[in-house]
Formats: sequence, structure tokens, C-alpha cells
Amino acid sequence: MTFPDDKYDRIETFADAYFERIAAAGESLDRGKMAEAARRMEQAYQRRASLYVYGNGGSAAIANSFVCDHAKLVQTDTDLVTHVVSLSDNAPMMTAIANDLSYDEVFLYQLRSYAVAGDILVTISASGNSENVVRAAEWAVSNGLEVIALTGFSGGRLKDLATVALHVVSDNYGIIEDTHQSLMHILAQYIRQSRMSAELISERKF
Repeated sequence: MTFPDDKYDRIETFADAYFERIAAAGESLDRGKMAEAARRMEQAYQRRASLYVYGNGGSAAIANSFVCDHAKLVQTDTDLVTHVVSLSDNAPMMTAIANDLSYDEVFLYQLRSYAVAGDILVTISASGNSENVVRAAEWAVSNGLEVIALTGFSGGRLKDLATVALHVVSDNYGIIEDTHQSLMHILAQYIRQSRMSAELISERKF
């Protein structure tokens, strides 16, 4: 059974069902792995390592938003200096690689050009099986990068490749992507507030 598995005649009942499944998707996330992902990211920022993030389609939009939150928000009112790059954001580079080589290489080629051992790769893929996403993750594992994977459905190949797998139990792309977007915000806001005083937190908007 998938959602939706039947026709809805009213948007109100569809919305109620959707939000119920959003809550269930959030509950499905392993809190220990969330803590591990936050710890590894914060340590990377402390040592001035780079964090590369990427995905296709809606996941690409989350990756680009990730840069804003983790490069700008995390630095606000903290002692951290973050270097975060979206591999989904350079259209000229991506289209040149896709046209001249293969779309399967669009993330791997960029990662190979920029990344060094000790950096972190954040890979966002609902299916966990997109070839271009998996190839970059495989290269990262073989070259000393930690891999944090945001997945859904069965988790695909990425779930097993990852250093830390943040797996959303859901069978609906929208619900998975909404939960991935929430995860992006949770990680950024948690890391930021952890470097601030309680008094300052109460004065700021998040």
C-alpha cells in the first residue's frame, strides 16, 4: 500500500492524511543517527573542512537551501566558520559534464575536482538509487570522506554506503522530501543554538 492508495474527493481529508504521514515520517527517523550526523557536521565546521551537498530534482532544491542555512545561519552568533557547497547549483558545469560525458558523472566530476579527505558529503535522494548520486558517494567513501545520506523508500544503495544514514520511512516523494527539508533545518538550527548562550537564544529568531 502506498499513499495515496485511493482517490480523495476533498482536499481537507487529503491534507489531514498527508500531515498524519508527515508526523509518522518524522517519528521514523533514528534519533541516535541524527545526533551522530549533527556531531560529525559540527566537528567538520570546527576543523574548517568542507561540506558538499547534492541531489536531483526536489532534492537539488533542498541541497541549495542547505547551503543557505548551514553557510549563513550556522555562522550567525556562533564561533563557527562553515564552508558548504551545493554540487546541484552550477548549471553551466552540470550541463557541460552531462553533455560531454554523462549525466551519471555530474556530481562525481565536481566532487573529484574539489573534495579532499576529511570533508563531508551530504547526499539527498528519496530512492537512494540514482546513479549519479551513488557514484559520487562511492567515490567519497573510497577517498576518505564521511557520507551522510538522507533517503526514503527502501533506502537503496545509499543507505548501505553511508557513514550515517538518515532514513525516512515513507513511500511518498513529497512526504520524504518535506521530511528531508525539515532535517536540513533541524541540523542547522541545533548546531547553531548549541554554540550560543541561553540568553542569546531567547533574543534571536530561528
